[in-house]
Amino acid sequence: MNSSEPVGTVQALWRFPVKSMLGERIDVVEVGKGGIVGDRAYAVRDRETGKVASAKHPKAWPSLFACHAAFVEPPHPGDELPAVRIDFADGDSVLSDAPDADAVLSRFFERDVELARAAQHGYTIDQYHPDEENYDPGGHRDEVVEARFGAAFFIERGLPSAVPEGSFFDLFPLSVLTTSSLEQLSEFQPQSRFDPRRFRMNVIVDTPERGFVENEWVGRTLAIGDDVRIGVALPDPRCVMPSLAQEDLPSDTGVLKALRHNRIEVVGSLYPCAGVYAVAEATGTIRVDDRVSLI
Repeated sequence: MNSSEPVGTVQALWRFPVKSMLGERIDVVEVGKGGIVGDRAYAVRDRETGKVASAKHPKAWPSLFACHAAFVEPPHPGDELPAVRIDFADGDSVLSDAPDADAVLSRFFERDVELARAAQHGYTIDQYHPDEENYDPGGHRDEVVEARFGAAFFIERGLPSAVPEGSFFDLFPLSVLTTSSLEQLSEFQPQSRFDPRRFRMNVIVDTPERGFVENEWVGRTLAIGDDVRIGVALPDPRCVMPSLAQEDLPSDTGVLKALRHNRIEVVGSLYPCAGVYAVAEATGTIRVDDRVSLI
């Protein structure tokens, strides 16, 4: 029997049916080899450029965080995904399987877009690098750069992809963040609100430890509940998104300043990080309050 080291319990679970839109906090999720079933299942794609809409470029897509996406019923492994309901800030809404879904989205975003179900060997976005010193290791500052994510990120580097070919995940299918990291960030910038919603993670772990404890999980396996096992692959590099306004959270560059205190080497460069990326090693169900252990 493998020995295990308890680290905490699952405080919250999140699924984001449409990339870069607000998602749904839920009590139970099903985890398959491709991550949480239904997570990042769709994305808005600009028909003119072919690029995927991303809140990583908030000037181009200022309304993405004004959209809330949720499945009309829970998705299950192996079944066809149920429809997603997208609610807009203006009170309108549309279902993902409605015949006029693309037209409704195009009117809202004021450009010709489609609700895409699959990426094409990965996808391309325009990413804004904030005007913060020592934030981007490539030296980009107050600059927009074209970036390839999903399977394309790995294909360009000659590496096996960690995500399904058609998925809209950035780099890995699962993400985990601890309450201790949020508390540590808050100590660096006490005037800022380090609400977990800012970080768009799948699993929030409530842990009594202090500091950025998940930094030490890389290369190890987390056991969550009775069945799920996930391998921790990398620290999660952060972009401009945690600083953006959403719902009752204001725009706040102080969040980025705090993140600079946790700069970690990822693929040869130092990035401001919070949380970790992971892949599923054993699938099953995760519930709020499930035990979380390192094995």
